[in-house]
Amino acid sequence: MRRRRLSAELRRLREEAGLTAQQVGDSLGWSRGRLTNMEQNKWRRPDPVIIRALAHLYKATPEVSEGLVLLARQSREKGWWTRYGDVFTDAYVGFEAEASAVSTYQSMVVHGLLQTPEYAAASTRIGRSRSPETIDRVVQARQERQEILDQDDPPKVWCVLDESVLLRPAGDKSVMREQIAKLIRHIETHDHIKIQILPLEVGLHPGVAGSFTLLDFANPLDPSIAYIETRTDGLYLEEDEEVEVHRAAWDEIRVMALHPDASADRMSQIIKMYE
Repeated sequence: MRRRRLSAELRRLREEAGLTAQQVGDSLGWSRGRLTNMEQNKWRRPDPVIIRALAHLYKATPEVSEGLVLLARQSREKGWWTRYGDVFTDAYVGFEAEASAVSTYQSMVVHGLLQTPEYAAASTRIGRSRSPETIDRVVQARQERQEILDQDDPPKVWCVLDESVLLRPAGDKSVMREQIAKLIRHIETHDHIKIQILPLEVGLHPGVAGSFTLLDFANPLDPSIAYIETRTDGLYLEEDEEVEVHRAAWDEIRVMALHPDASADRMSQIIKMYE
C-alpha cells in the first residue's frame, strides 16, 4: 500500500512540475522505462536516495520531500504476511490489511476473513494433494489474517454469500455446522461485519460472472481496488471505470440479497441440514 501511494505521489509531483518521464530519465541518466515502472508500482524496494533526488528535481518542499522519504522507508518494511510466502501467491492480504472497507460477493466458498479453521482446512484440500503440514500453514495464515477484525479500528466487512455456498458441504457435517454458526454470531455481535445471503430463488443476478471483492481505503490518495481471485496471481482492477462496473454490480447484488436478520434466519434453517 505504501509503495503504491509513493508511486502515485511521484507521478503527481512530476506532472505538477510539467516534466515528462523521458525528460526526467534524461536528466538523471536513467533508462527509458525506469521511471515509468516506478510510477506504475513495478518496483520492490524504493531507495530513499533516489526518492530524494526525484523530489529535488520536482522542486518539492522540504516537508514533502521528507514525507516521501519516510514513505519509501516504510514501504520497505515487511508485513506479517511475508512470513507466509509459501501460502499467499499475490499481494492481496497486504491491501486487505490496509483497507477501511471490504465489500465482497462470494459464489463458491465462505470468504477467508470469515472462515473457521476447519472450513479453511477443508477448502485447502480441494483441487490438489497437499501435505498436512501445508494445510496447517494455510489455516494458520488465514487465522492470522482474521486478526484485523479484532483490532481497535477494524475494517467494515460486508459479505454477500450465494446461498449455494452454504448448501455445498465442506468436510463433514460438523464443519458446516460450526461455519454457519460462526456466520450467525458475526451478524448478531459485530457492528462492523455485515453478512447477507443471496437466495437461490432470485435466479440470475449480476454476480453470475463470479466472486469479486472491492477494497476501499481511508486515505484519499489510495484509490479503490476491485479484486478477482484466480488460480495463480489475483487480478487487480484499479481504473475508475473498472472499479465502478464492479461497484454497480455489487450494489445490485446486495439489494437482491436478504437483510442480515433474514439471512441469519435462513442460515438457522440451513444449519439443520447438517445435524
